[in-house]
Formats: sequence, structure tokens, C-alpha cells
Amino acid sequence: MIPRVRAPELPQDYSWLNTDKALSLKQFKGRVIILDFWTYCCINCLHILPNLKYLEQKYKDSLTVVGVHSAKFDNEKETESIRQAILRYDIEHPVVVDRGFRIWEEYAVRAWPTLIIIDPEGYVIAQIAGEVNRETLDELTQKLIQQHENKGTINFQKISLTLEKQRQPLITPLAFPGKVLATSIGLFIADSGHHRLVVSSFDGEILHLIGTGKSGLTDGAFDEAQFFAPQGMTFDAENQILYVADTENHVLRQVDLQHQVVETIAGTGEQSRNIRPHGGTGLETPLNSPWDLVKVGNTLFIAMAGPHQIWQMDLETGIIKTYAGTGAEACIDGSLAESAFAQPSGITNNGQELYIADSEVSSIRGVGIIKPYQVRTVCGSGGLFGFGDVDGQGEEVRLQHCLGVEYAENVLWVADTYNHKIKLVSLSGNCQTVLGDGISGLEDGQGKNTRFFEPSGLSVMDSYLYISDTNNHVIRRVNLNTFEVITLEFLGLCAPNVCIPPNL
Repeated sequence: MIPRVRAPELPQDYSWLNTDKALSLKQFKGRVIILDFWTYCCINCLHILPNLKYLEQKYKDSLTVVGVHSAKFDNEKETESIRQAILRYDIEHPVVVDRGFRIWEEYAVRAWPTLIIIDPEGYVIAQIAGEVNRETLDELTQKLIQQHENKGTINFQKISLTLEKQRQPLITPLAFPGKVLATSIGLFIADSGHHRLVVSSFDGEILHLIGTGKSGLTDGAFDEAQFFAPQGMTFDAENQILYVADTENHVLRQVDLQHQVVETIAGTGEQSRNIRPHGGTGLETPLNSPWDLVKVGNTLFIAMAGPHQIWQMDLETGIIKTYAGTGAEACIDGSLAESAFAQPSGITNNGQELYIADSEVSSIRGVGIIKPYQVRTVCGSGGLFGFGDVDGQGEEVRLQHCLGVEYAENVLWVADTYNHKIKLVSLSGNCQTVLGDGISGLEDGQGKNTRFFEPSGLSVMDSYLYISDTNNHVIRRVNLNTFEVITLEFLGLCAPNVCIPPNL
């Protein structure tokens, strides 16, 4: 607990989202206020959003949550980028854009995420850094409400807001597609914002819709199954099995295309709080935001974003465990046991090494899967704040929160997400921009005369590169012979509950 001090007022001349006007603490007098200091790249910030939503709904007459977005990366300072994050994560409370870290400094915040609890009389009564659990927050909120009800200082009232999702409903055919996978039978698309998987032919014909389109954790037939913001996928062509990182459910799923059934194979549905290396039986071991995965032989390797580790699952025994990473959020090379990662979000391999898009250190990492089992940094500064947009060699290279990586023909394709570019990286660390001019937008064309908006997934098949252009809600296709970029259209595909799905 910190000394009783009056909460500094929020600036009125800053950009506000999820409201049609600037808000002040003064107008919330009589309510409990939680200020959530966050930045939308941060996995720990994302983990507490469901807890805040739970409290907002439970105490809607007496609690107000205000998001204070204090950006880490340059791209996160853009109001439109923050608006897209609010839509993607279904945030329903007002958010102020903390330009220049002014609010952060006034409240003496030191880390993401941090919650500031303000009582109904306008005094700061607690500051909590890190991932606080729901029960602790609920207990504190309930206690405050009871205290001030007894004092007569609570003001029960409903607050009316104009939400971004009311202004911009997610009715596009795809919504924030996270990853895309090109295979022998067509394209698999993680339609993350619609909580489903889309399977199409290469010419845009819809073959399967997997999932109801509502968030949940339900196994079963394709039209009954439920996902929660699924991301990475890998395909076993021989057995016609798709493996899926069901990120916000904290589980791995198996999709049997022959029998058209979805099954959970690892995770309990609860987020693990254990960041130390460990493991166990698949369905008895809680996971923490699996973001991408790749199959090598009979092993799944998983980019486990939550604990900053690489995991492995033996598909024969069902045992899942940490493969590399201590759990510290850092960029440390060396042996598997002493290495460290920072929110790994993309994974690919060439049979000898895994290649990781290590997003929070804006670096590409190599992880040995044959002796001597070493971890190395292929390119990027390897620092939590060492980001930018610089081509070059090894440590000279600057990326900005890269989320996707794909190995093909001895090179790596990288989705340099917050730079809105696609880059080509050699295995020795030379990095060159190939697609995108660095300005967010949706423009087809050739080479650098093209625009993307936070691309985050890549897949190569034959002479084509497929790109999940996340904030544009589309899939792009690149002819690798000419670097011509086009936007794909999917015949008859629409958002859930917007139109009748195609007869599959």
C-alpha cells in the first residue's frame, strides 16, 4: 500500500477512445476507479484484460476502468493502431492515449502492466504491478465499495460510453487474421477476431469453416467446436491433421480433417502461472498463451509467448515440457537451459534449427534441435528497447515487434509487424526489406511500392508467399518471381451471423 494521496487529474487535451469526449476523474467521484497502464504489444497486459472485463460487468454501477495506453513501440503511439487493438481485444472501457508518458510519470509507474486503484473520494489507495489475479482484484474492489457505502460516499450510477466497436463493427469476412498456413490442400487461416479457422482453396473457394465464431473452449464437430483467438498452425499432411495454438484458451487443439472433429490435446483451459521450466502430461499441464507451433518429426515445438519460452510436445507419449528458456524476459544466447526469450510469437524450422520471431526484443533467434543444441541471435539488437527499422547484418539490424517468420529455400521471410514490412533474412543474419514502404495501409503493387498494416503471419508454398495482413483483415499473396502483391478474395465468406455461410 502507498500513502494516501489525491489522484492526479487526467489530461483533457489527449486522444480518448471508447468515448466521444474526454473524461475526468472528477466526473467519476463516488465510484471506484482502476487505471490500467498498458501497451498493446505486452502479453502480460493482455492477460489481465479478461479480469478487468469481469470486474466491469460485476460492478458496473460502482466501478470504472480507464485504460492508460503508454506505448512501448513507436507504432503503438499511433491512435489508429491503438483503436485496432481495442477492437481486437474487445476492450469496453475508455482508453486515454498517454502521449509522452505524462500520466505514467505523474503516477510514478515503472512497469507494464500496472493498476492504480482510486477510491470513491479520489485518493490513490494501491498500485499493483504485474499480472494480478482476479480474486485479489475482486476482493479489493468489493471491500472498497462496502467501505464507502457505509460512509455514504459511493455514487451508484451507470456510465454510458460510445465504444469503438459500435463505430466500427467487426463485420469483415476475416477479422484480425493472426496466422496463415499454405499446404498441399489449400490455405488454413486463423481468423482470430472471429474465433474460428477458415480453410480455402488457393483460388478463394471456402472448403471448411471450423468453429462457431463465438469464443469458447468446446471440442467436437466443425460446426460445434469453439476457439478463442487462435493463432499458429502446423499441418500433418500424411494424417490430415492440423495442429492449432488456441492462444487465449491456453491450449493446443488437433483438427482431424478426415473425420471433421476438433480435439484438445494439451492445456487445461486455465493460464499457467509457472514460468520455471517444467512439464507433464498434455491435458494435465496448464499452458500460457501458445502463439505458434511447428511439427518436426513426431514433435510439436511451440512458441509459448506467456512464459517467454519454447516448448515441445511428444505426440506419441502426450508429454509436453519446456524445451528452451529460463522464463526470464530477455535475449540470452547459449545452451537451451540458460537461454532467454521475450514473447516468442512465430516459429519455423529447417530440420536443424528452429527460427523464432522473438517479438519483444525485435529479433530473430535460432534454436538448435540437433547437437550442440545452442540458442543464437540471427539478427536484431537483442534488447527490450533495441528496435527500429534498419536493414543490415546481425546486430546492426533493427526490427519492430516482429511476429511472423517462415523458412523456405535457405532463407527466412520475416513479418516485421510494427514496421508494416516484409523482410528477407539469410541464416547468417543479413536482413533486407523486400515488401512495404513502412507506412500502414492497404495497397497492392510490387515490392516496396506496397502497404500493409501490422502483418503477423507468413507461409510459403511453391513460388508464392501468403501474408496474414492482420489489421487490414485480409490475406495477401506475393509472387516470389516478380514480388507482385495482390489481396485475395474468398468467395461467399462473411463474418459470423452476418450472412448464411457457404454450403460446405
